[in-house]
Amino acid sequence: MTTVDEPLLASDEPSFGVLRRMFSLERPGTIVAALVVLAFVVVAVLAPTIAPYDPLKQSYLKINTYPSADHWLGTDQFGRDVLSRLLFGARNSLIFGLLAPGIAAIVGTVLGVCAGYFGGVVDRIVSRIIDLLLSFPELLLAIMISAALDGGFWNVLLVLSIAFVPGFARVARATTLAVRQEPYIEASISVGLRTRTVILRHVVPNMASPVVVLATLWVASAIRLEASLSFLGLGTRPPAPSWGNIIRDALGNVFGSPWPIIGAGLAITIVVLSINVLGDALRDALDPDMP
Repeated sequence: MTTVDEPLLASDEPSFGVLRRMFSLERPGTIVAALVVLAFVVVAVLAPTIAPYDPLKQSYLKINTYPSADHWLGTDQFGRDVLSRLLFGARNSLIFGLLAPGIAAIVGTVLGVCAGYFGGVVDRIVSRIIDLLLSFPELLLAIMISAALDGGFWNVLLVLSIAFVPGFARVARATTLAVRQEPYIEASISVGLRTRTVILRHVVPNMASPVVVLATLWVASAIRLEASLSFLGLGTRPPAPSWGNIIRDALGNVFGSPWPIIGAGLAITIVVLSINVLGDALRDALDPDMP
């Protein structure tokens, strides 16, 4: 029997049980995806140490060289080592991929919980704001805000966070509305617990699972959106390397050196796919209806 002090969680399994379900031998793809993501994180963190060259160093004697023992992925039209630029570009992708969904999850969850729990005017105002932002696709919304703010690290982070807030707010609001009707919430209110205590102790733990899953999936979306903005010239400013602007810079030199496009394109595809696989596995592991 559930008491006021012991909220009914969406899943009674401990953390190791969730991990065991995610990485069971029946899910070899999830294990491979986890290894790819781990390699991506290690490469991004250790890029200054493992990169063979300075990603900004130009050499007119090594323009458009083919892959070799000295330059594993060749060089671009400025003689810069492609592999080094890809390694440093991974740092941008990791930073934006983690920070933007994290900030959006906090802001969106607060808005969604307030709208779902309090209802009334608060719900109507938050819902209208969410509907307005959701009327634009994420990429279009990011482009519009980016064009107004210009590029730069903080502006790109702000743009990506704003683009993700509506989705988190909608999920948090819908889940809070369902949790708000549970008997233990009514019992908590009837015994005189403060609103803040009810929300933090009983509402948030019971609606955390879908938000966590959504945040995991949108790490991949943040990496993709940042690359798209950088490709359009609205994201990371050159000469700082980003997978998006690496592809942008290489477009005019595709016949001289296709390796930047091939390398950055494969990196984006593999990392985004791997994170999506992990997100799907986490969603299935946290679903109490799954066998």
